Amino acid sequence: MQPPSPLPAPLADKVLTRLEEGVLLHEADGRLIYANPAADALIRLHPVWTEMRGQLDQMIPVQAIADARAHPDWHGVVPFLPGRMLDARLYWLGPDAGRFLLLLKDGVRVRSDDEQALQLRHEELNVRFNAAQEQLLQSEKLASIGQLAAGVAHEINNPIGYVHSNLGSLQEYVGNLFALIDVYERAMRAHDPHAMRSEIDDTRERLDVDFISRDLPQLLTESRQGIERVTAIVRDLRDFSRSDREHAWRLADLHAGLDSTINIVWNELRYKATLQKDYGTLPMVECLQSELNQVFMNLLMNAGQAIDGEGVISVRTGHEAGQVWVEIGDTGSGIAPEMLQRIFDPFFTTKPVGKGTGLGLSISYGIVAKHHGRIEVESTPQSGSRFRVILPVRQPHVDVAP
Repeated sequence: MQPPSPLPAPLADKVLTRLEEGVLLHEADGRLIYANPAADALIRLHPVWTEMRGQLDQMIPVQAIADARAHPDWHGVVPFLPGRMLDARLYWLGPDAGRFLLLLKDGVRVRSDDEQALQLRHEELNVRFNAAQEQLLQSEKLASIGQLAAGVAHEINNPIGYVHSNLGSLQEYVGNLFALIDVYERAMRAHDPHAMRSEIDDTRERLDVDFISRDLPQLLTESRQGIERVTAIVRDLRDFSRSDREHAWRLADLHAGLDSTINIVWNELRYKATLQKDYGTLPMVECLQSELNQVFMNLLMNAGQAIDGEGVISVRTGHEAGQVWVEIGDTGSGIAPEMLQRIFDPFFTTKPVGKGTGLGLSISYGIVAKHHGRIEVESTPQSGSRFRVILPVRQPHVDVAP
């Protein structure tokens, strides 16, 4: 039996028009590109859906999008209007199509009191889910910082070590200079100061004052550079680890975030990889920068862990058509094709026991989805991987702090 022929476009559109079920087609970043009349009517009835123009992550939970990509479908119930729920099914049409298909059916009917209680319960669970997700994000971030603590301590210990050594030399120099000043003071109080000229010259030679005058400025310069290095490490660590409790969307420089994150993680990676940076020209981007720093850190750490021996980690950026992209690649072991579909699943990891929680990429996917972006992956076993984070320059209907 031969497979049926596809419907012609006009006939397919006529069929979708007759359906009582809402049919919506979204781009991978959540933008609505098609809605049949039933779906369009639902969008017009819901004030948030209308305002957000049918944006996918405003209609269903963000986690549902990740589940659909992984399985590749999701089924659940979403609150609609007071006293009304919708049955929802979300399908990921695959990387070739790069789109989501959402079906909405006004078929969940319960008694009004029960429905109101169910909706309240759903809202309560949604608040608790968001709180748990935020706590999980912070826990994973702190776990990552803990993993890097030894490297950061080493980075701080080096400049502190030579500053401490320089202070010891400085203490000795100051003592010698005070001894020379004492000789000068005695000469000034003497009846014939010129008679002490030989004692002054002997003291200068014995204390090696000429060497002190040459070494002291260099010693102070090195000490200041060491303190500035420690200050920079602490600042990068603070910028990376702060929680953005205000959740204020701000215009941020992604290159600055990348550089601070690289400074934090590089002591962990420098012994197995060389870094290649190819930064393009990026505009200021509306984002939660500390959360994006977490994404960059997860991708950098994964790139380093994929390299067995020595390799190269590349960081590239670019800007095109209202979007920016950050690409982190490695020359590591790559990812097997059968695992590519699962790498964003929570708790899924290809690392040995004790080497990873399986949350890094899942959390990164959620953060990028919150920013209305997407992550693209290219990987070849034994040839390395490339993760590209694509973000809009401006968020839809977001109030941005200066």
